[in-house]
Amino acid sequence: MTAATHSSVSPADADAADAVLLGLDPEQREVATTLRGPVCVLAGAGTGKTRAITHRIAYGVRSGMLMPASVLAVTFTNRAAGEMRGRLRTLGAGGVQARTFHSAALRQLQYFWPRAVGGELPRLLERKIQFVAEAGARCRIRLDRNELRDVTGEIEWAKVTQTVPADYPAAALKAGREAPRDLAEIAQIYGTYEQLKRDRGMIDFEDVLLLTVGVLQDRHDIAEQIRAQYQHFVVDEYQDVSPLQQRLLELWLGDRDSLCVVGDASQTIYSFTGATPDHLLDFRTRYPQATVVKLVRDYRSTPQVVHLANGLLGQARGRAAEHRLELVSQREPGPDPVYAEYPDEPAEAEGVAGRVRDLIAAGVPAGEIAVLYRINAQSEVYEQALADAGVPYQLRGAERFFERAEVQKAVLALRGSARSGGSDDPLLQDVVELPSQVRAVLSSTGWTTEPPTGSGAVRDQWESLAALVRLAEDFARSRPGVTLADLVVELDERRAAQHAPTVQGVTLASLHAAKGLEWDAVFLVGLTDGMMPITYAKTDEQVEEERRLLYVGVTRARHHLTLSWALSRAPGGRASRRPSRFLNGLRPGSAALGSRPGGPEAGAARKRGRRGPALCRVCGRTLTEAGEIKLMRCEDCPSDMDEGLYERLRDWRAGQSKLQGMPAYCVFTDKTLMAIAEAAPGEAGQLSMISGVGGRKLERYGADVLAICAGQEPAGADPDDV
Repeated sequence: MTAATHSSVSPADADAADAVLLGLDPEQREVATTLRGPVCVLAGAGTGKTRAITHRIAYGVRSGMLMPASVLAVTFTNRAAGEMRGRLRTLGAGGVQARTFHSAALRQLQYFWPRAVGGELPRLLERKIQFVAEAGARCRIRLDRNELRDVTGEIEWAKVTQTVPADYPAAALKAGREAPRDLAEIAQIYGTYEQLKRDRGMIDFEDVLLLTVGVLQDRHDIAEQIRAQYQHFVVDEYQDVSPLQQRLLELWLGDRDSLCVVGDASQTIYSFTGATPDHLLDFRTRYPQATVVKLVRDYRSTPQVVHLANGLLGQARGRAAEHRLELVSQREPGPDPVYAEYPDEPAEAEGVAGRVRDLIAAGVPAGEIAVLYRINAQSEVYEQALADAGVPYQLRGAERFFERAEVQKAVLALRGSARSGGSDDPLLQDVVELPSQVRAVLSSTGWTTEPPTGSGAVRDQWESLAALVRLAEDFARSRPGVTLADLVVELDERRAAQHAPTVQGVTLASLHAAKGLEWDAVFLVGLTDGMMPITYAKTDEQVEEERRLLYVGVTRARHHLTLSWALSRAPGGRASRRPSRFLNGLRPGSAALGSRPGGPEAGAARKRGRRGPALCRVCGRTLTEAGEIKLMRCEDCPSDMDEGLYERLRDWRAGQSKLQGMPAYCVFTDKTLMAIAEAAPGEAGQLSMISGVGGRKLERYGADVLAICAGQEPAGADPDDV
């Protein structure tokens, strides 16, 4: 199929396409309307990247520039792909394929395998850990549970970096891998694991990508057929692409450049799986003509949360840090982040549970609260504390929603009622509305209008059924007139994509599992050196990835954010722990150790002290231009300026200029006003640190400027004093 890239567009089509652009900010609109050539979108957390790229696809489809079937949108999780498909349907671009790399590759492999190889595609091994255990036993290498998991991770890393068993020891050594066993032993287990799969006619998820790459490299006719089908590509979370996924993308593209990638190097947290931000950071090198758009307007988090997130990255080092984005919150101010220190871990968990209970009492839904930790082993004490406090919770990353026994039983009951059409089902007599039908059917499987008291298995089962009820309610609202049969089809599609509905309980999750999610209130717990950063983060790059992981955690919060740590593990233990070094200079009473201060005041102080060059507070580059030094940032780096404040300052300056009969720049230059609007000083000392505000101007104009920054009316200068 060929995309209609040069089709004529009728006025009606143009109006329909333009409607897609309504509500987009200028940068999102630029993403949506740039349909030709390579496009790189650098999108910070909470800046509406999914909105931008789905509206881009929809705009292209509705304007006739793109044929739906010619577009392949690729992301990294089934949940993200499902969300993207839902948004595209709503925007009138339902024919677009939105899949994970593995899903897209598996679909192509299943279709072309008989032609490329012959016979049926080998069966897919969904859980490789049992095969790894058997491979270890055959090699007479005994692995405990943790070693088994880590060796499996090493095999996955080797495969996505296209490393064969014989080359694994050298490759792991070069990459600085923290291997759980001797490298030669892991190579032996890896080789035996591969042989086991071949003997039993099975492939794993990494094989899906490897085999697809092999087919496309060897069979040019098949590669050309796929390229004829898919002519436009969108890749989300591009900072997480592995070398193997990048190779597959290149084979899909061929010699074309109709590619839009979206990512944020500061959210690279999966390097242990082979992910690397290099493909994102090198995009402009590969495509010098690429359009680059930066999304920095944060619609998710309050200014207080964004300020902390920016502060974390302001202390970062390395290549990813050089390309960090300074976010600008678009939300109303909220509460300051809370920093809490506890004597021991049980006390920390009890304190968090108490704060969670207070938030729920204040009206924050339990499903909009998350407790995030570094490793899954930390969850147990919080599970107990929340249960003791009578707070419902769900473990993210535990058993898959659609594999739960109560969910399978409920879906089976819904399917049976849908097949009967309600005519033979006494539960559905006189029940017409879909949500009411679902409630009636699920009442036979354990759902009640009121949740059971307490916690435990009974409450967990009720929460699962309640999630299905809410899904039915949302489904009926979004698609009026749907039937029970339509809902069953939706559930089947969600099960295939592992796109689970939301369970109404406090989420307990690791920081890695929280990527891509958001909540009204977030608790970041266990923030001590040794846990954040984790003990085995030895190299500078490993430590920086830990910092990025904490940044991801911070940016999950919309409104409430609490950061806590315990000084000892158990009650009565020696208080030998220290708060995470990443919080130095950010939490009250701490000083930054060996970090680059990140605000305009610190930058001005550094410049006034004449100690070293002035550095851009956004990208860290040495500044040489006077105007840039005044702003303490590069001209093309994103500004966090309060534009309303800047305009008020300009109006005030115009009045002063007229009153005193002097050019406006003699009051303050534009750059100085911009620096003031970016810093928004709250006291004279902060104002005096801004370049262009000397002692005389501070005395003459300081009171007025500070009043304007505080949102008050200035008293105005007396002309007799001039």
